[in-house]
Amino acid sequence: MLEANFPLYRIIEDETRNVLVAAEDVQGFFVEQENGSSEATFLRVHQVDRNRRRAEDAILEVMNYRQEKIGEYYIGRVARREIDVERMEGELPNVSYQFFSGVCEYPRAGEVWRRWASGVHLKQDEWFQWPSKYHETWLHVVQNSWFASFRRAARYETGEVVYLDGSKVTTKSGFYCALGEAINGPGGYFGSNLDALADCLSSESGEALPLKIVWHNFQASRNSLGDNFMNSIIALIREFHIEVATD
Repeated sequence: MLEANFPLYRIIEDETRNVLVAAEDVQGFFVEQENGSSEATFLRVHQVDRNRRRAEDAILEVMNYRQEKIGEYYIGRVARREIDVERMEGELPNVSYQFFSGVCEYPRAGEVWRRWASGVHLKQDEWFQWPSKYHETWLHVVQNSWFASFRRAARYETGEVVYLDGSKVTTKSGFYCALGEAINGPGGYFGSNLDALADCLSSESGEALPLKIVWHNFQASRNSLGDNFMNSIIALIREFHIEVATD
């Protein structure tokens, strides 16, 4: 597992943009289920505002190694626990906060965020190199980062023809990862479900839609994803006058 030696997460107050805490990692935020209020512990804290224990409009930001925001979660009300935040000799302290509006329901998101924040460019098909159980989480990070970076649900790159490799499309989340990458490059977003895909296809911003999608190993995708899903995808794409060629 990759580790960050820089503040990967920070809580800011939305209105003032003041930083309440900045730390290398967080425990208790990326969890299986949301259960209302919860406690998250920020590990190896680099910065903490000792004068502000509470905020009503807090945002958890995900930062890369250059300390540029690459993701965000609105968390609303937070309160810091009463603990000693003085630095211990040779160590960075941990600081706990209570979140009153829930947490992130993707327990593996922290691992993916660390990869995205590392400074190493994302590679073609990198999402596919992760176990299939990470596809949904990778797609979550793609979508979160895309909109946190102030990009629209639209096409930004590629030519008139885009290509999909059906042998790599083995999960529904994987399909959207593959399509987003085919249209907008590694880490690119182009929908996360049928409604979101329709939004991307109907967007008037960005570049014109591709004229054709070439879907290699199409039957492999159909075998993995089922007829209903595949027929819905093809029908929606063709509704926007995009040719789909399969082999």
